[in-house]
Amino acid sequence: MSGSSRPPNHLLQTLPTAEFELLRPHLATVELSKETVLFEAGAPIGEIYLPHSGVVSLIVGFAEGETVEVAKIGRDSIVGGTAVLHDGPSLADAVVIIPGTASVLATDRLHAATEGSRVLRQLVVRHQQALSVQAQQAATCHVSHTVESRLSRWLLHARELCDNEPLPLTQESLAQLLGVRRNAISIVAHAFQEAGLIRYSRGNIEIIDLEGLQKTACECYAAVKTQCDRLLKTE
Repeated sequence: MSGSSRPPNHLLQTLPTAEFELLRPHLATVELSKETVLFEAGAPIGEIYLPHSGVVSLIVGFAEGETVEVAKIGRDSIVGGTAVLHDGPSLADAVVIIPGTASVLATDRLHAATEGSRVLRQLVVRHQQALSVQAQQAATCHVSHTVESRLSRWLLHARELCDNEPLPLTQESLAQLLGVRRNAISIVAHAFQEAGLIRYSRGNIEIIDLEGLQKTACECYAAVKTQCDRLLKTE
């Protein structure tokens, strides 16, 4: 089966034919409905998701009730891959924030396939390393950079995962993902709109000045992109 006839997920697209055939009989396609919790922190990961479209956020919560996103995953990667490499529960909630579709298979099926294929296991490891890069940079960004630069970074990454389609996100959801108060997002989003960087209406955000938004983003955006591209590049 050629890459073009496979599901539009980076991991599945880049697998050699033999490794893809190990997975193909076990793959099903599911809808990723907005706000669906795929698995929770502290719970076992029973299924692995490989998004074709949409965005899944890995979110951690604090004792005070606040939340913050540590990574986001779209068609570029895999949701739940850590369960294949390490025993134990999930360390974060996996929540659909932008609806789409995904291939899904049981965790034990993928685990068995990685046991039989060094190539597949190495690819899953690289994808998990890329998510770790996101999480580590997000922790630094959260304490070091302004809401303006963090929101710009977040929107730029989401845009990449969604082919520059309008992002169906409320200010409340963005505040929860960035770990800030809603009024902070409201002020920044209004300023971005006044500056002509975005168009925001009825819970949809459209980026209309990509270069301008890139100038307002912190260095975390380019740093994560560079490292993840290096980890996930194909020959």
